[in-house]
Amino acid sequence: MPDIKAIQAELRAGKVDGWLFYDHHHRDPIAGRVLGLGSNGLSTRRWFYFIPAKGEPRKLVHRIEQGALDSLAGKKLVYGSWEELHKLLSKLLVGSKKIAMQYSPENNIPYIGLVDAGTIELIRKLKKKVVSSADLVQKFEASWTPEQLESHLEAGKIVDRVTREAFQRAASFVRDGKPLSEFELQQWMVEQFRASGLEPDPPIVAVQPNNGNPHYEPTADSARPIRAGDLLLLDVFTKFKRPGSVFYDITWMGYLGERVPDSYAKIFRIVRQARDRAAEFVIESVAKGRLIHGWEVDRVARETIRKAGYGKYFVHRTGHSIGQEVHGNGANMDGLETRDDRKIVPRTCFSIEPGIYLPEFGVRSEVNVYVGEKEARVTGAVQEEILPLLA
Repeated sequence: MPDIKAIQAELRAGKVDGWLFYDHHHRDPIAGRVLGLGSNGLSTRRWFYFIPAKGEPRKLVHRIEQGALDSLAGKKLVYGSWEELHKLLSKLLVGSKKIAMQYSPENNIPYIGLVDAGTIELIRKLKKKVVSSADLVQKFEASWTPEQLESHLEAGKIVDRVTREAFQRAASFVRDGKPLSEFELQQWMVEQFRASGLEPDPPIVAVQPNNGNPHYEPTADSARPIRAGDLLLLDVFTKFKRPGSVFYDITWMGYLGERVPDSYAKIFRIVRQARDRAAEFVIESVAKGRLIHGWEVDRVARETIRKAGYGKYFVHRTGHSIGQEVHGNGANMDGLETRDDRKIVPRTCFSIEPGIYLPEFGVRSEVNVYVGEKEARVTGAVQEEILPLLA
């Protein structure tokens, strides 16, 4: 059940008259999570649930699926025809002018822009002003419970261990002259996760030049062999299978040799500096009680790489929100792909993962940062240099 009183307090603080939830065929997972509906059950007809800033919630459901919102408090309105829907929507929203929905102006934040344009037009036709629910979503969907934080930390211990063992496995195969492909190492990691109760999300396993592609995915047919002299990138992200669990997401680099070549080490130092400066910016800002936005964190990391002369090779945002999906619904550390002007709020987590992607090879280093009420911290191990795996 949603915390109606807390949502109403937030609406009043933001001078918004209400939060309107709408779904059809489970297109809006945010609505399901905030309202505690999940993604089970039929949703073949449109439903609406309105939480006003003051007063009792109201719901509008189709006659065929009248029980769709029975778990939620509030007066029920039932429609059958589209004419009834339009008429009852006006009744549902009576007394309100400014309404929050899962909408993002110009779709600037695609994670939030889930309501279709036609439905937005319909609400505006009723002379309502539609505003983004982005900040509400951060507070009531992207913010973690203590149990979720614990699941993140617990998963992190397993991920860190499996990542170390994967590097060791790659080194062992190379020493023994045994063949091992990116795909084979990936599938071995998947099996380790499955055996530990984690979701078997396939990690990114990439040697050069594949690690120059930020979202490279090895397949059985296309994977490259892992050999001596290779720079190996492991981007590992998973969570427990338990309901409500949240992701842990890291990227580490290893070199299949005794000494990391200077060309690799140089790029890693720049990426590491960008990562650390961005993390320190968050940690210091939270400690001082200074509000910051996602785009500001991105700017710190990006400027570091730009000054080193590699700005055009940093082709993605600095980080993403982490939640029940690996790419969550909170603020992203992004001033490139979008200008994410959402405030970084307590009890949220995100990645900081700058990278430099050259034609010959790519380097990325990723940590997770959790923001508490008065402090922020990196939640797992931090890589300081590329690991020389045959040393």
